[in-house]
Amino acid sequence: MDAPHAAPATLPDPERAAAAVRHLAGEPPEVAIVLGSGLGPLADEIEAPVSVGYGEVPGMPVSSAPGHAGRFVLGRLAGRRVVAMQGRVHLYEGFSSGQCAFGVRVMHALGARSLVVSNACGGLAPHFRAGELMAQLDLINATGQNPLTGPNDDAVGPRFPVMFDCYDPDYLETARAVAREQGVMLREGVYLAIQGPSYATRAELRAYRAWGADAIGMSTVHEVLVARYLGMRVLGLSTVTDMALPDRSEHATGDEVLAVAARSGAAFRGLVKGVLPRL
Repeated sequence: MDAPHAAPATLPDPERAAAAVRHLAGEPPEVAIVLGSGLGPLADEIEAPVSVGYGEVPGMPVSSAPGHAGRFVLGRLAGRRVVAMQGRVHLYEGFSSGQCAFGVRVMHALGARSLVVSNACGGLAPHFRAGELMAQLDLINATGQNPLTGPNDDAVGPRFPVMFDCYDPDYLETARAVAREQGVMLREGVYLAIQGPSYATRAELRAYRAWGADAIGMSTVHEVLVARYLGMRVLGLSTVTDMALPDRSEHATGDEVLAVAARSGAAFRGLVKGVLPRL
């Protein structure tokens, strides 16, 4: 039996937060899904959905970012019991890294033991193209914050969790297989997160590429760190919504990022629905 899930003393109790959702949901979820910028429409395909706004969940921070509805949606998708976060919160909204990952703690407390985490990102690898999907192979946390900072409950997770293979190798292979079957171009690469909200400078983009990053964004890494700390298996998928190349004459705007994410939505939704039954 899983140990009771407590959060660091500086965070609200995820069990109390989960209790506000559990009585509405019926069966406990098997898989948690975090839907990033412009990718929220997948939650609209959940069957027999139960929606709970973040503001109704004790301790859950409320999203203010464009393209993030800010609610949990529970039900069935592709035959699996799921709980989806339709939108997330970010450091650039003024939240801590622990708050940014609190939703993962809540979904774990509800019963989910697998996580599919998604985002819109900028492509750093020059062979990527806007509109393509990318499987996350690894991450670089360049935000300067870690959500596991603070007191640790050894009954929940280790003080010093190992983050090798933070993305599950078997889940990655499943995503590759489904992409081949669906005829979807699935790039692979290392995702790097910055705090934002300003986009990176040309010099920063060159430095991140030299570090080995293939894509850049402002989310995801804290959720993955907490999920792995809790023992969840993780699949990370990104939509490359623009090319963040330092020698280009211009950079995409926030509205353009959301527009490309929307256009890529069908391929993203098809891939996730193809993967879910095999996780």
